[in-house]
Amino acid sequence: MSIIAGVRGVLPPHRYAQADLTEMIADLVGLPERMLPQLHRIHQNAGVEFRHLALPAQSYAEIGSDFGQSNDAFIQHGTDLAARAVEGALHEAGVDAQDVDLIFATTVTGLAVPSIDARLMGLLPLRPDIKRVPVVGLGCVGGAAGIARVHDYLLGHPDDVAVLLSVELCSLTLQRDDTSAANLVASGLFGDGGAAVVLLGERAAMRRAVSMPRVIATQSRFYPDTETAMGWDIRATGLKIVLGAEVPDLVRSNVGADVDGFLASHSLSRSDIGWYVAHPGGPKVLDALAEALDIPASALAVTWRSLEQIGNLSSSSVLHVLADTLRDHPPAAGSYGLLLAMGPGFCLEMVLLQAPEN
Repeated sequence: MSIIAGVRGVLPPHRYAQADLTEMIADLVGLPERMLPQLHRIHQNAGVEFRHLALPAQSYAEIGSDFGQSNDAFIQHGTDLAARAVEGALHEAGVDAQDVDLIFATTVTGLAVPSIDARLMGLLPLRPDIKRVPVVGLGCVGGAAGIARVHDYLLGHPDDVAVLLSVELCSLTLQRDDTSAANLVASGLFGDGGAAVVLLGERAAMRRAVSMPRVIATQSRFYPDTETAMGWDIRATGLKIVLGAEVPDLVRSNVGADVDGFLASHSLSRSDIGWYVAHPGGPKVLDALAEALDIPASALAVTWRSLEQIGNLSSSSVLHVLADTLRDHPPAAGSYGLLLAMGPGFCLEMVLLQAPEN
C-alpha cells in the first residue's frame, strides 16, 4: 500500500464571477452579437459560479492569439503555483523537501522544457538526485492517474517519499476568433489552478506514524476507438479544445461495469464504498456518472461544490476534490473510498482508498 500524507490545492489570486467573464470572453472569441444569448446560456448551464484565472481578466486581450506569449505565461505562473502547491502539501504532511525521492508532474495546458518540476529545483530545497517524471497529455484523468502511477512506484520503493504535482492554466488555451461549440463550452467550464499530493511508501509511513487514507489498489481502463472524444488539436494559435458530445454516453455506458469489476477483484461491491472523490467534468458528465454508479447526486456533493466554486481544473480538479473531502468531510474510520476521473483517450482511472482505522 501507499499512504496519502498531504494534499494541497492552490488557485491564482484573480477570482471572477462567471457572469462577469461572459462579455469578456465574447470579445476574445469574436462572437457575433446574435450569438451572445447562446453564450450566456452555455455559461449559465456550466454549473460554475466562480473561476480563478492566471492573469487579470483585462490582460487576456493583450496576449491575443500568440501561442508563444500564452505559453510563456503558463511557464511563469504555472511555476509559481507549483511551488505553492508542493510547499503546502509537504507542510501538511510534515515532510521536509529534502526527503522527497520522486516528483511526478502532470499538465495538459502548456509546454515547458525544462519542465515545471525542473524549474522547482531553484525554488525549493529539493535534493539534486530526486527522480523526476514529467507527463504531458493525460488531461482531466491526470490527477487520478498520477496518484495511481505514484502508488505503483511506491509499491516497489516502500521507503520512499513521492510528490504528485498538477498545474493547469486552462484560461491560457482559449482560442481567439473561434465560435465553435467546443470553444464556447470550454470558455465557461474550465478554470486555473494546481495541486500537489505527498504519498509515502508503506515503510516510510510506518516510520512517521501517519494516520491518513491509504491507496489500496488502482485500475486503468481505455475505451477503443474514442481518441477523438476529448483532447486538443494543436494549431499555430495553440491548443484548440476537442469536446465530443458522446462523452456523457461513454460514462453512462461503461463506468458502472468497470467499477464493479474493479471492486469485485478486491472482494468489494459498490455498497462497500462510503465516499466518492470524482473529477468535476461538467454537469452532464456528473449526472451520467451518478446514473452509471446508481448513486444519489448527494454522493458527489463535494465534486459539485468544487465545480461551482472553481470550475473544472483539468488534472488538478480531482485533487482539489480530494483535499476538500479530507478537510471538510473526513471519511468514517476504516471506510472505503473510490477516486475516479476520466480523460482524453477516452479513458478511466480508478483508485481504491481506505480511511485510517483511528
